Amino acid sequence: MVALNMLRKFGQWIGCAFFPSDAVIEDQDGWQTVGKPPRRTQKVPKETWQNYKRPSHEQEYSDEVEVGVSLEPSEDELADLSKACDKLWDLDLNRLVPGKDYEIDCGEGKKVFQKQDMAEGTLFTWVSDDVFRKPTFARFLSLLDNYNPHEGCKEVVTSEERQEQASFIEEISRTAPIKYLHKYLASKGIASGSYQDFKRMMTNLWFDLYGRGGTSGSSSSFEHVFVGEIKQSGEVSGFHNWLQFYLEEEKGRVDYQGYIFPRRRGETPDSETQLLTVQFEWNGVLKSLSSTLVGVSPEFEIALYTLCFYVGREDNHIQLGPYAVNIKCYRFGNKIGSVFPIAES
Repeated sequence: MVALNMLRKFGQWIGCAFFPSDAVIEDQDGWQTVGKPPRRTQKVPKETWQNYKRPSHEQEYSDEVEVGVSLEPSEDELADLSKACDKLWDLDLNRLVPGKDYEIDCGEGKKVFQKQDMAEGTLFTWVSDDVFRKPTFARFLSLLDNYNPHEGCKEVVTSEERQEQASFIEEISRTAPIKYLHKYLASKGIASGSYQDFKRMMTNLWFDLYGRGGTSGSSSSFEHVFVGEIKQSGEVSGFHNWLQFYLEEEKGRVDYQGYIFPRRRGETPDSETQLLTVQFEWNGVLKSLSSTLVGVSPEFEIALYTLCFYVGREDNHIQLGPYAVNIKCYRFGNKIGSVFPIAES
């Protein structure tokens, strides 16, 4: 099995630095652990992840969510993207509760140009193991080690990885945010009324490969937004997902360096905050400014960003529960080039 995995990834090693998976000893792959020592207080359960690579007829999924008529978008929501996004926030039944499901320590604040590390410890103090047993969370996590993060390195996608993608889309398609998204896009004539056609559309949007950094087939919307990439110029690009941040921080690859001061005084983030603007290093490469939603479910983020891509513009000024947010959405032809939240003042 080890030999097969080495052969499968061979195409990603040539001319590119190899990005370690959990099965590789980290100090032998060219990367260096940076910053603060990792906290391995939790183990991310992976016993079911291999099952996600099995053929579709062997997969087991959660029951369909039953929310009733609330999944039908109202006329107000169809006319106002902000109201539709706020409805998605309400429908995120898997969103975590700060203090109950996880705890963060924001440390001290800084301005973007300041170089010093303002955080003594890690951003995440702990995340409950139960979080990683949630079906959509577990299937999302199984996707994160499928990519070489170096921009311009051609991706090699195996049949097992394609099955992981299909399994993830099928799992989230049973949740309220994705069902609402489908009804919304179908009402607008953007998506087919067929749920199977809609799921294929979602798979293509998020996982189809396109060229970035001068190499075809080297990137995808999912890889850029959720996993992150390293530009040839030596900058972190993308990487806007809290689960990926937590896992990389646990492995010692992310060094959290503090939050960025809010534009408006008196709004200092704390352990309850679920929209953060932070600075960090990833494998020694600086991300000077990055905003992320903390504790939200994978299905919520997929639904939110898909909705803004198809219905919104580059700037989408919306409300998500208590947070005023600009969802910045860049297009790459008919794909998502990048999409991420920016906290509004």
